[in-house]
Amino acid sequence: MRRVSVLVSLPLLVLAAGCAPAGTDPSGGVGDPGSQLAAFRQRATAVAEAWRPGQDWASGYLPLQDPTVLVGDPGFTTDTEQAFRAGWYREQITLPTDEPADGTIRFPDGTLTAPLVSAVDAYRQLDQGDPPPCPGRPAAPKPEQKPGFRPKPGATGGPIVEPGPDGSLVSPSPDPDAPVSGIPASGCVPLTVTAVRLGAAPVRTSRGEAQVPAWLFTVEELKAPVARLAVAPGAATPVPQAPAPAGQVPDGVAGAQDLTALSGTRLTWRIGMGACDTGGTPLVEERDDVVVVGGAVTPATGVCTDQLLLKPVTATLKAPLGARPVLDVATGAPLVLRPL
Repeated sequence: MRRVSVLVSLPLLVLAAGCAPAGTDPSGGVGDPGSQLAAFRQRATAVAEAWRPGQDWASGYLPLQDPTVLVGDPGFTTDTEQAFRAGWYREQITLPTDEPADGTIRFPDGTLTAPLVSAVDAYRQLDQGDPPPCPGRPAAPKPEQKPGFRPKPGATGGPIVEPGPDGSLVSPSPDPDAPVSGIPASGCVPLTVTAVRLGAAPVRTSRGEAQVPAWLFTVEELKAPVARLAVAPGAATPVPQAPAPAGQVPDGVAGAQDLTALSGTRLTWRIGMGACDTGGTPLVEERDDVVVVGGAVTPATGVCTDQLLLKPVTATLKAPLGARPVLDVATGAPLVLRPL
């Protein structure tokens, strides 16, 4: 059977999921719950026993979260959330280019000093380009709206003169307050950076939640700053690639893609399902040192495109996660927190 590989994570294809306590049978009558749970636990045991992180896991700086962090409730609209997810920004200030002195990372079990990058370097990492153009809604500010703009000698605020085939065409000055029809509701609005300062942001690391030096960008359209971690890339230890257990992932057991939320004992992650698979319930193996997660699905039969759908699922642990890593049952790798 021929399959075509496509990754799909559109909102219409990301399904809602219920909650299940750790270590319980998957609910909803998906396939054979007892068989899936037994297969998952066997695989999870192999993953947990193969987990052997290096010394830096407990003594260095190993972030398990994306380096762009929201500090507080941003008060998103449809436009601003799209711009934040895509990394569309424009600066209205002159960003500092000097590298600050070394900063201190504060872990629950101690501190660590690390070199920091400048604000302008952090902004370059934050900004992922310009939004696509939309009629009537420019992606960048007009020259006269930029800081330090000085009009050319003799320039006035009069009518706009444009060359035409029979001479100059004179158009009235546009009214900035006039309504514009036919404008898309979203898709071309960048976030405007109006200030920046060096501070700290809470970040999940291999040693638990740490306060990490970060450049805090004030954004005109958001209620909370956008933080970009300021620790120099070379000071961070890469996430280890744990060896996957031998053998194939059991049928009916889906791997985890990433973490999307964690609070106390509640854990939310996304599992990868085939386009024609059904079900999708959380599976958890909780230990004192690690937590292994995945999902229970009913594989499709017959011909189907090889699409990967990402489905969020939630479970309640027996104890707060703390500094324990969350491992994917398929690959054995620790999951990175990427809030939705």
